[in-house]
Amino acid sequence: MKRLTILRHAKSSWDDLALDDFNRPLNDRGWTAARRMGRELEKRGLKFDLVLSSTAARARETIDGVQESYDFAAPIAFEPRLYLATETALLEIVRALDEKVKAPLIVGHNPGLELLIARLTRVERKFPTAALAVFELPAKHWSEIRTNSGEIVELILPKELD
Repeated sequence: MKRLTILRHAKSSWDDLALDDFNRPLNDRGWTAARRMGRELEKRGLKFDLVLSSTAARARETIDGVQESYDFAAPIAFEPRLYLATETALLEIVRALDEKVKAPLIVGHNPGLELLIARLTRVERKFPTAALAVFELPAKHWSEIRTNSGEIVELILPKELD
């Protein structure tokens, strides 16, 4: 059984309309949500052995906000392919994970993450900013992950915290 955790970046700022999408930072609400998520991850005792994140500013800042409340002590790898990745590209990235990785956290963007969730679990639902989902996937190796086979075992929505 494989366990995969996915975190969508927190709410980003649209204050500077001239700013490139890739460089948009978190807004105040996003920072608050990221910190709340960090407190919740610590409370639930979720552990990761690799954080694989989009290189976009809002994804990096989401990790910073989470770590202000919970230092998950996992190495962080910034993966350019995660920026606005499709669900097909995301699934390829998951299937290519090293077998030494047992508890990965992927930080990225919609619509790709939302579509990946639907593809892995047959559950179609909104995946709002700063939401986190934990999946169990019936496979011995990451390369064997199949669509429509997973189960969401934890879903944390920031609006339900605190």
